[in-house]
Amino acid sequence: MAELTLRGVILGALITLVFTAANVYLGLKIGLTFATSIPAAVISMAVLRLFSTGTILENNIVQTIASAAGTLSAIIFVLPGLVIIGWWQGFPYWLSAFTIALGGILGVMYSVPLRRALVTGSDLPYPEGVAAAEVLKVGAGSREGLEENKRGLAAILASSLAAAAFSIVAKTRLIAEEAATFFRFGAGATSVSTSFSMALIGVGHLVGLSVGVAMFIGLLISWIGLVPYLTAPLPAGADLADIVGTAFRMKARFIGAGTIGVAAIWTLLKILGPIVSGIRSALAANATRKAGNAASLDITERDLPIGIVGGTILLTLVPIGVLLWIFAQGGPIAANPVPVIGLTLAYVLVAGIVIASVCGYMAGLIGASNSPISGVGILAVLGASLLLAALYGSGGDPSQTQALIAYALFTTAIVFGIATISNDNLQDLKTGQLVGATPWKQQVALVLGVIFGALVIPPVLDLLNSAFGFAGASGAGANALPAPQAALISALAKGVLGGDLDWNLIGIGAGIGVVVIAIDEALGRAGKLRLPPLAVGMGIYLPMALTLLIPVGALIGHLYNRWALRQSNPEFAERMGVLMATGFIVGESLFGVAFAGIVAGTDSDAPLALVGESPWAVPLAILIFTAVIAGLYVRLRRWAAAPLA
Repeated sequence: MAELTLRGVILGALITLVFTAANVYLGLKIGLTFATSIPAAVISMAVLRLFSTGTILENNIVQTIASAAGTLSAIIFVLPGLVIIGWWQGFPYWLSAFTIALGGILGVMYSVPLRRALVTGSDLPYPEGVAAAEVLKVGAGSREGLEENKRGLAAILASSLAAAAFSIVAKTRLIAEEAATFFRFGAGATSVSTSFSMALIGVGHLVGLSVGVAMFIGLLISWIGLVPYLTAPLPAGADLADIVGTAFRMKARFIGAGTIGVAAIWTLLKILGPIVSGIRSALAANATRKAGNAASLDITERDLPIGIVGGTILLTLVPIGVLLWIFAQGGPIAANPVPVIGLTLAYVLVAGIVIASVCGYMAGLIGASNSPISGVGILAVLGASLLLAALYGSGGDPSQTQALIAYALFTTAIVFGIATISNDNLQDLKTGQLVGATPWKQQVALVLGVIFGALVIPPVLDLLNSAFGFAGASGAGANALPAPQAALISALAKGVLGGDLDWNLIGIGAGIGVVVIAIDEALGRAGKLRLPPLAVGMGIYLPMALTLLIPVGALIGHLYNRWALRQSNPEFAERMGVLMATGFIVGESLFGVAFAGIVAGTDSDAPLALVGESPWAVPLAILIFTAVIAGLYVRLRRWAAAPLA
């Protein structure tokens, strides 16, 4: 079947322009980006259906290109920091584009051996990769008129329309989009909050009960333990919302980052064996190819040759070194650049391998959209800043400190490019595995997606900086974009190199991580439900509004799957549940694209709002959200239980 075609590459590039620009704007505006693979797959199917020669594998290439570029837009969590600290006034086009592209290409290369370790050689759920594959399969099957796929398409459409419709109504403010309450708890205060997101229910269904329970425990540690402790004692007449929000952002999240760091190191140690096996497997496949036996390799096992991968990684370090040398001009590093740049390249190489592995694992665990990529950015900037602090000290001359902070952010931007792509690539490669794609063709498509994204992101950033500016930057106006992650990561670099970072918080988080790892290992030896340490760390680090419904969705999915096992055709019944969960993600993702465009076109945070704040909005949202989810699962059980014609 046709796979890597010029038509597919052009379509992927066009979708990239829209999705990447939307993601950059939305990320700077509200601190969240949306996964682009599923919306890209849906649009690709709609377009390629117009051609009689369109195939499922060609659709897969289109979504691969678009998702790589769309995910790379998460570089906005770092690069605007250079403007916020006053080192850049704008975004030099070629310097920015090469920085983004080189980090992204390294991420693609690192993901080649990781595919064998974490995709084909593991049982990670990859919720978005599975969802994208189901969309492609159902689209192709319904075209052929198969009864099973017709029902599957009906399940996806029903849940997609419900998720999109609920999101639209929530944006009108007739019902609430989120709900939160703040209250005293012991000597301190805490909060309970949730976003009414059907996509989170879908993610929970797909990741399963073990991950859901682990995230819920992390959530309890953060909001029942840490936040009340950090807010005590409460001052008289305290604004609970402000105190709780500040304690979570400035303290609890750093504890969560410490937990993620320890869990990430442990996870890396556990997956080193599969990674080494993956590299050996890639070398064996390369030897088979060189011996002229390429045809004996299954099409789904043909990666880019490991020699090309290793050569590309080493060659990429040369232009990265040039970029670092250019960037270092005007600062203290310029006086003796060779050893510092050499150490930086070693850091990029080693940290890139670690971060690519951890990000790939996290994405496989709970999906690219929900993976706390900014937490990885925190660990990356800490590493870069500590390296510079060891060489130059901290808290010195302000102008020298600013130059070192800028260099740390620039180094982090390269490593962060690796992180963002690794966070997405393995989802795409999982989709490819499920639809029978050729890995090396997908890996080429990923590189193309990186290049397209790198060309698009800098001018969009420059336009937004000129039009709005970034909060915290010199001369920022009232309408400045918040850029929350970039501000946080910049503050961390300042804290390390300025000498005023609270390391106790990171240490507390690391201690929690050690305890969770010990419990998980004990549960594993006892043959009980596991407690993935990274998922616990994510539960601590992420806001409750983004995590509470994932455990709920995991419980719903667990109960549904137990019912499915008792049916006459359990595999079909279980797949219908996957398709329903997929639809929740599809509908909300597609609306996310549309809403980003509406926000950009109207320059309004609430362009669809019809009413102001209402006391009935939250009760109505709870009632409607619960009724819709329950109604859809009742309908799903009827579809799944009915015999196939």
